[in-house]
Amino acid sequence: MHLNLSIPGIRQSTEQRHRPLQLKHALQSVKAQLPLNQCLFLLATILLQIWILFSLIHSSPSKSPAGSQHLLANHQDCSSGKVYVYEIPRKFNYELVENCKELDPWKGTGCKVVANGGFGPPATGLESVVPENLIPAWYWTDMYSVELIYHERMLNHKCRTMDPNEATGFFLPFYAGIAVGRYLFTEFNYTYQDRDRYCEMFLDWLEEQPTYIKHKGVDHFIVLGRLTWDFRRLADNDGDWGTSFLYMPRMKNVFRLGVEKHDKDRLEESVPYPTGFHPRSEADIRQWQSHVRSQKRDSLFTFVGAKRHKIKNDFRGMLMDYCIDEEACRAVDCSAVMCSDGSPAVFDSFLHSDFCLQPKGDGMTRRSIYDCMISGAIPVYFWEGTFKDQYVWHLPWRSETFSVYIDNAGVRNSNGTMIREVLEGVHRENVRQMRETIIDLMPEIVYASRKEGLGNVRDAFDVTLDRVLKRLKARKWHLVSRNADDYEIFE
Repeated sequence: MHLNLSIPGIRQSTEQRHRPLQLKHALQSVKAQLPLNQCLFLLATILLQIWILFSLIHSSPSKSPAGSQHLLANHQDCSSGKVYVYEIPRKFNYELVENCKELDPWKGTGCKVVANGGFGPPATGLESVVPENLIPAWYWTDMYSVELIYHERMLNHKCRTMDPNEATGFFLPFYAGIAVGRYLFTEFNYTYQDRDRYCEMFLDWLEEQPTYIKHKGVDHFIVLGRLTWDFRRLADNDGDWGTSFLYMPRMKNVFRLGVEKHDKDRLEESVPYPTGFHPRSEADIRQWQSHVRSQKRDSLFTFVGAKRHKIKNDFRGMLMDYCIDEEACRAVDCSAVMCSDGSPAVFDSFLHSDFCLQPKGDGMTRRSIYDCMISGAIPVYFWEGTFKDQYVWHLPWRSETFSVYIDNAGVRNSNGTMIREVLEGVHRENVRQMRETIIDLMPEIVYASRKEGLGNVRDAFDVTLDRVLKRLKARKWHLVSRNADDYEIFE
């Protein structure tokens, strides 16, 4: 529970503190100069006017003219600012999607990743774990598809402006993760120039735009669909991983969003991984919350993952071996079950467990954290980097209100056995409270399927756009007021 103890108006100026006294003297003066019956009449008139004013202020909004009410709502909804979406050359986004067969040279699943605006193909086989009327809200969504999801929503958002002069933020719909992804793996003999080519071509185009030049990119932002490390190659060596996109000089002021942030980069924030659940309405959200709350959880904890045989002392492998042998744990082996985009076995395990084990993924975080939470299971972290300073716009800053942390060194030393001991030691009331916190968070950690969002309910995209526009507004103010050093604005 978070309590905001700062009460608006509690600090009054000297003038405000003296107003009651001044009013008292004024009334005494009037009373001395007027007969009693006139004083009573004057007092009654004042009280009547106060009552009328109070009634007007607190009257139902339905009595306001419809047009005025609509305009007021729009003004309030866009109070953080408006977003301008660049129309960039198609080769940097739409053509990548159209040529989706080239995106995955290993499995040939590239077209599934970009299907349905990044949601992927409709989910199947979920009848045993999802209410029948909610199945159309589920897709097999790839964890690296946020570039498409954010672009689609940005184009249809109520705070989008077609006038760059009105914009607080400028969105760059370059699908950098998709453009770079196919060139990452060295076994295909790609060079570092291959991995940088699309990024450099895009920046060549961007630096010619007057809106970019005007504020040096300070009010620009981009969504990156892959881990931050995929964009941070330090040296120009063919054998080194990733592209150097984020270290290119023309990106130095551009704010970036991604599914995992660099813990030392103030120009980067993390947004939730997309799960398979994309509600169509507020009713979908409420029904799913009730469904999750009603589940009988007969397992203390679960682990969904696969061993990585090429990694020495693989932590995931140790967890899997422990979980298979532990009667209190449900194990889903992703080397035998397709887990990457979701499966019935994954959600069945999460829905029937109190806790879910979340070791590091390809980076410090993994998509499974969000699959776990939308199922009402409580994530168990083993590295501080998995939760510390990640997803600060979407998750409570006090991680202990919705998760458990067990240091990986202790788990390794006990060969995993301390996990059950720690989790059994969490009081049942605390488990209930943590689950309720997670259930309450659900709307803001999923991405709606409707292009215009969920109306009165904010989803993960709405939270992100509101916060990034506020951040860009502050950065621009620092630039204009010449306090650039305070906000890491580079010349």
